[in-house]
Amino acid sequence: MFTTEYIWLILFIVCGLLLIFYRSRFRKIIYQTDVQATNINPYFGKELKALFGNMFPDNINYLKFRNFYRFYLIIYLLLFTSYLTLSQNKPMNDIKTGSTIPEFSLPDQNGNMFDISSIVGKKNLVIYFYPKDDSPGCTAEACSFRDQFEVFNKADAAIIGISGQSVESHKKFAEKYRLTFTLLSDEGNKIRKLFGVPTNFLGLLPGRVTYIADKSGKVIYIFNSQTNATKHVDEALRILKELK
Repeated sequence: MFTTEYIWLILFIVCGLLLIFYRSRFRKIIYQTDVQATNINPYFGKELKALFGNMFPDNINYLKFRNFYRFYLIIYLLLFTSYLTLSQNKPMNDIKTGSTIPEFSLPDQNGNMFDISSIVGKKNLVIYFYPKDDSPGCTAEACSFRDQFEVFNKADAAIIGISGQSVESHKKFAEKYRLTFTLLSDEGNKIRKLFGVPTNFLGLLPGRVTYIADKSGKVIYIFNSQTNATKHVDEALRILKELK
């Protein structure tokens, strides 16, 4: 079953391929060559002048490919704008501020089953979903949580990282960077879907979202940022200090 993100991705690919085809033919006409490298070299000035002007008014092929190039460029930009608009307007999460952390169990980096109910009522929770072990942003985020581990401990908060990689991958990740907190393996992204964590870049990249919950398990803050990985740590500490 196709999700909305996959439908958008298919539309982008189809329109993008047509745009590439007509741009290629168009550039060969305006540069009057059949050399394929013409489609790679960044000669944009003449191309833009030919695209938005009327450089060869008597050349039928030029006029035809210019019009097709314009058409698919407009369609592509409209698709991109529509996707961004719809992405911003739809609800960010199924789990919202005020929601209760749902019950779930997942294996940790040591292969032991971790049940969230074993910690709710005892500690504040910092549950962060991240895209992939050992990727640059996720490594920076994890190491920042590690470096502030004692600060979180003093705030009586447990740090729990969740992503879709295997137990073995999590173990290697934790050992490589000496991570001192729990990593949970959510293969199949069942818990990610349970929380309603959004995806980014047309569904290609799992979202990076942090949920802060008090000891009762009630979510008091949600931070969503794909690119500002280490800010998840700063935001979590800020909210926990306010909770005191």
